[in-house]
Amino acid sequence: MNQRLIKVTAFLAAAMITAAVPLTVQKNAWDGSTITAYADGEEEFTEGSSGSLQYFKYSDRIEIAGIDMSETTITIPSEIEGLPVTRIADNVGTFCAVETLKLPDSLKQIGAYAFSWCSNLKSVTLPDSLERIDFQAFEQCSALESVTFPPHFVETSSYTFAETPWLEAQRKNDPLVIVNGCVVDARTCKGDVTLPAGTKFIAGSAFANNTAVTSVTCPASVTGMGENVFTGCENLTAADLKGVTYIGYETFYNCNKVKDIRLSGKLTEINTLAFEENTATATITFYGTEDAWNQVEKDPDDQFIKRATIVFDPNGGGSDDPVPGDINADGQCNHEDAVLLFDWLLAKPDVTLANWEAGDIDGSGTLNAVDLSLLKQMLLA
Repeated sequence: MNQRLIKVTAFLAAAMITAAVPLTVQKNAWDGSTITAYADGEEEFTEGSSGSLQYFKYSDRIEIAGIDMSETTITIPSEIEGLPVTRIADNVGTFCAVETLKLPDSLKQIGAYAFSWCSNLKSVTLPDSLERIDFQAFEQCSALESVTFPPHFVETSSYTFAETPWLEAQRKNDPLVIVNGCVVDARTCKGDVTLPAGTKFIAGSAFANNTAVTSVTCPASVTGMGENVFTGCENLTAADLKGVTYIGYETFYNCNKVKDIRLSGKLTEINTLAFEENTATATITFYGTEDAWNQVEKDPDDQFIKRATIVFDPNGGGSDDPVPGDINADGQCNHEDAVLLFDWLLAKPDVTLANWEAGDIDGSGTLNAVDLSLLKQMLLA
């Protein structure tokens, strides 16, 4: 059983046994005692409670496991029992009544389904400490209109913000939804899609079931992708993934028209089901040597790869350095970037930076008024 599922199941089982109630987490249903739980081959953890919050306690961190389902205003502390709160566990399912949510500045990950179906949640501010949001974490939050990201790359996963007003608004502005270098969604893109320089990661299922997209070209800066990225893209004919190091589960599932795939010489693995249900015959251009290709972990009996013509091009692929000051990642630095940075510094809602690092002109690792001043000087020069 998956470690995540083990933890959630163990917690809910303990709550049932202690309180003798149906499988829901209710206020005062647990006396706060800790019960040691084990998962074979995984870290040991204990379970505890703090007010209406339930949690998993590890040796070096706390994961929030649940909360009283009637809570509408939730403030998650940055520390419990002297340990940092670093994660909201997967499949919590108890935040459904939340209207106001404050996340701690210690939080690194938000687990799968954590806040999905929170129909009264209208806005969320993601802390600067955040590194990853797992799949469907905010899916079907039907009132979620405002999402404020920290000014740096945050990895998102499959359908993280699916069926939310926030995502719909982003799509209307640009069907290629990119936030701080992460492609959050591209399911409404059409035709030939070129990701801007500075893009780093494509979220799982980002293009899934998009029958209008015909090709996708990624800059060398895109080194990572989630699972199922192009699954069901029936009219996709070409994908240039010159920087990607891992081709995940069902990446090209049912992409039966794909003819041209370009892969990085730094590729380490192709998932055994990457080309599941794919009947196409393609040319795979590998930007590396034949020896490097043979070192790539892959299924030796994969029928798609066996049918393909493999071309080795050790000098291909190239690199693409981001344009300094090009915060919106449109390939050029102009007044639009200055306005965008100005609005972001004023903390205007729903302002996102496609490539914040290009705006870090003073090299401090953060964006501030100094960068705005230097950007203005660049434009006047």
